[in-house]
Amino acid sequence: MATPDQKSPNVLLQNLCCRILGRNEADVAQQFQYAVRVIGSNFAPTVERDEFLVAEKIKKELIRQRREADAALFSELHRKLHSQVSSYATLFAQALPRDAHSTPYYYARPQTLPLSYQDRSTQSAQSSGSVGSSGISSIGLCALSGPTPAPQSLLPGQSHQAPGVGDCLRQQLGSRLAWTLTANQPSSQATTSKGVPNAVSRNMTRSRREGDTGGTMEVTEAALVRDILYVFQGIDGKNIKMNNTENCYKVEGKANLSRSLRDTAVRLSELGWLHNKIRRYTDQRSLDRSFGLVGQSFCAALHQELREYYRLLSVLHSQLQLEDDQGVNLGLESSLTLRRLLVWTYDPKIRLKTLAALVDHCQGRKGGELASAVHAYTKTGDPYMRSLVQHILSLVSHPVLSFLYRWIYDGELEDTYHEFFVASDPTVKTDRLWHDKYTLRKSMIPSFITMDQSRKVLLIGKSINFLHQVCHDQTPTTKMIAVTKSAESPQDAADLFTDLENAFQGKIDAAYFETSKYLLDVLNKKYSLLDHMQAMRRYLLLGQGDFIRHLMDLLKPELVRPATTLYQHNLTGILETAVRATNAQFDSPEILRRLDVRLLEVSPGDTGWDVFSLDYHVDGPIATVFTRECMSHYLRVFNFLWRAKRMEYILTDIRKGHMCNAKLLRNMPEFSGVLHQCHILASEMVHFIHQMQYYITFEVLECSWDELWNKVQQAQDLDHIIAAHEVFLDTITSRCLLDSDSRALLNQLRAVFDQIIELQNAQDAIYRAALEELQRRLQFEEKKKQREIEGQWGVTAAEEEEENKRIGEFKESIPKMCSQLRILTHFYQGIVQQFLVLLTTSSDESLRFLSFRLDFNEHYKAREPRLRVSLGTRGRRSSHT
Repeated sequence: MATPDQKSPNVLLQNLCCRILGRNEADVAQQFQYAVRVIGSNFAPTVERDEFLVAEKIKKELIRQRREADAALFSELHRKLHSQVSSYATLFAQALPRDAHSTPYYYARPQTLPLSYQDRSTQSAQSSGSVGSSGISSIGLCALSGPTPAPQSLLPGQSHQAPGVGDCLRQQLGSRLAWTLTANQPSSQATTSKGVPNAVSRNMTRSRREGDTGGTMEVTEAALVRDILYVFQGIDGKNIKMNNTENCYKVEGKANLSRSLRDTAVRLSELGWLHNKIRRYTDQRSLDRSFGLVGQSFCAALHQELREYYRLLSVLHSQLQLEDDQGVNLGLESSLTLRRLLVWTYDPKIRLKTLAALVDHCQGRKGGELASAVHAYTKTGDPYMRSLVQHILSLVSHPVLSFLYRWIYDGELEDTYHEFFVASDPTVKTDRLWHDKYTLRKSMIPSFITMDQSRKVLLIGKSINFLHQVCHDQTPTTKMIAVTKSAESPQDAADLFTDLENAFQGKIDAAYFETSKYLLDVLNKKYSLLDHMQAMRRYLLLGQGDFIRHLMDLLKPELVRPATTLYQHNLTGILETAVRATNAQFDSPEILRRLDVRLLEVSPGDTGWDVFSLDYHVDGPIATVFTRECMSHYLRVFNFLWRAKRMEYILTDIRKGHMCNAKLLRNMPEFSGVLHQCHILASEMVHFIHQMQYYITFEVLECSWDELWNKVQQAQDLDHIIAAHEVFLDTITSRCLLDSDSRALLNQLRAVFDQIIELQNAQDAIYRAALEELQRRLQFEEKKKQREIEGQWGVTAAEEEEENKRIGEFKESIPKMCSQLRILTHFYQGIVQQFLVLLTTSSDESLRFLSFRLDFNEHYKAREPRLRVSLGTRGRRSSHT
């Protein structure tokens, strides 16, 4: 049986070199050293590395499918598999020589973190310390102290494991798993080389952590490094603990440390404090379902950054475990020191500081407000910090952009936790959908989305829902909007942020214009919105002149009666007669069907003129433009215009009465003065009403209507039409003196209208008395002639006396008539003067010019001193007041 030395891998390798080269042992010394160097190098097989990458991909895929429990189970099973299966690693380690003639192999440093660079002095020191006759330099990790027995072959049932197996396996698995394997592997034996004191001190420090609780003790830097690595994870170390009072990590006072080591340890412990702050926030918020998708995305981004941080800590733990197991000298380039930790944790510390600042700034925020808080940190001059925050922002804003694209392309709003800046009120009925159902949450508008963009986003989704629910148009949005692209991943969101002013703005504008254009086409073509608007102008604003005049003629017998005696069906029949007799008959049947009569609330003493009104029924989509508030404005304006039109109608009848009765009463010369006064007062009133009608018809209605029509033709969305229509109604309401600021003017104008009605009543009474007197005189003359024809006396003395007495009584009543007219004229002129004074002090320039036209001959100016101020001075006074 061969001896162990004959079976040594070193002997077998030397025999192999001799047989291959055909030389003796002395001649193959150089080739043998090269072969030993090749076998002892850190050429690690890639099987485990590939296995690790595959395992990582499996876990990522499970997480992407939201199977976090399966991913955790897979990771645990994979770890246990590595801790149990060591056959391949054992065979690989047995191939390495470990006897007196062997060369110690290099332990690889963690592959993901270059610890330091070896300088020339270190290289020279190492080259001078070569061991044995091999000539291969060593870093002093496993110095030799004599012959080492060759390892026995692994037989079935044997549990012996060659020294260095755990180290080799850790080297092959890489830095991410190295520290997890040390608990299952035996540590290397301490040697008696120059590296022994440092290795012993590290082991002694670890034993102190386990059992020494005495007073002041000497703490080595190695112990501080181990404590710092625990602190990095938020775990109290032996000598460094969290001080809850001051909310910071502090080195124990009993620890005997130099000031420099203590300060360095405190500086490094800040990393643990930052880690605790971020971890505390994520642990609290991750379980809060009301935090919403944006908040969960923010927590996921923080978890992602913490995973990178934990990856660094695993590398550091692996390196520390390697040094503990092999007894690395702290003076060597591969050892962990506080200063090296300061350098290696500089960038992670900046990242954690940025994340901690974000956590502080985002406290109490959610949804779009949280995205705005994150976006605020992108406005920095530090490119490293800006790239980090932009990456987090791309993750945080992904749910917001998903909400946005689903809203503008499908009209769907699934915002369970109220994170999106578009809010929906499910209690609002369909008829108020456009006005009240969807609103903007201004606090949730992200700062990277402008107010104009958010308004367009609101209008796009609102238009889609309006088409589906109110217009009953089920056209797919793909036919309305040509391009549909959503943020399917955080990377799409990140790409979008790089071009907010072009790409994002272009998508919003395209969807806005296409959707709004389609909605306006449906309203104009299918529901005849513009035709209904013109019908409002013709009927409710008295634009159809022939129809309004004929309607007044037909309604006069009915409206002079008391309001309580009117019946709506009778008035509706008269309305239909007026439509058939005028050009209104050529309007669309849909429009004429909506035109109706409405009787207002009756007050005591009202006549039909006071309660009559036209009405226009609106429903469906057009009711969105012609709301109840708008129709109430139309009703007020119609009543005002109807009353003014009635005054014009009354004055026309008065003038017709003058023309007809002037010839009849020519034979009553004593009555000419009364007729003259009636004519003068009626002329003043006609001038006043004509000027008011001109002002209302042309300066108010026509100009405002022209502005409205131009705005409607240029409108880009329904909101523009609604806003233009509301401005139109507000303008005509205020300029027709129907607003609260013009109440005094309106009262004076109504007083003028009342005087016109008084004149009509007075003139009717005067004409009635005069015509009755004229009729009696004609009858008396006719009777007189008839008797003369019969050959009798024309009149007896008694009859003549009675006739003269009656004529005398009539002549005596004429001064009373004149007095009544003078009183009426006085009251009328006083009211007009007061009305003119109010006009001159009005802030509306058109009303001030109206006062000039009403008093064109300065008739009232001569009577009222307050009207003698120039027009320019009036304007300046009103502007100062």
